[in-house]
Amino acid sequence: MYVCAHDKRRFVIALKYKGEKEYRYLVATDLTWQNIDITEVYTLRWLVEVFIQDHKENEGWGKLTKQPGEDGSYRSLTLSLLVDHCLLLHPDQMASINNKLPAKTVGSLCEIIKIDSILSFVEEIIYSDNPESYFKKISVFLKEHFVKSNDSTKHMNLRPWGRHEP
Repeated sequence: MYVCAHDKRRFVIALKYKGEKEYRYLVATDLTWQNIDITEVYTLRWLVEVFIQDHKENEGWGKLTKQPGEDGSYRSLTLSLLVDHCLLLHPDQMASINNKLPAKTVGSLCEIIKIDSILSFVEEIIYSDNPESYFKKISVFLKEHFVKSNDSTKHMNLRPWGRHEP
């Protein structure tokens, strides 16, 4: 079919599944493909969506990115690719690849790393010379450095409310 918006001919497939009111359209630029090829390749799109979701949630591409805009997107992409390359060497990932299993997502590897870090931390406490004393020392350090104060001006704490009646 000729697609005016593209100013070219395109292979267009209209799909409507049971229970759907509207058609969805698959468009291919290669006119030599058959409709079965196009529909089979379209099913792989889900893998792309999973990849994008994984990156948004686990590599700072989402709303919490610290460097928005074009420069920030380049930096985020570069950093995320470096992280991905490092995660290829993770033992669980290597086991999946060596056994010809699907690769693990960045999110699942990050969760594994978090759990391993916690277990390593607990193990360090348990095997110390004086576990109780060591635990107390670490607890004080963590509370001093990582527990946020309630003095947030963003949440109107410690500000006068004025004279408001119910």
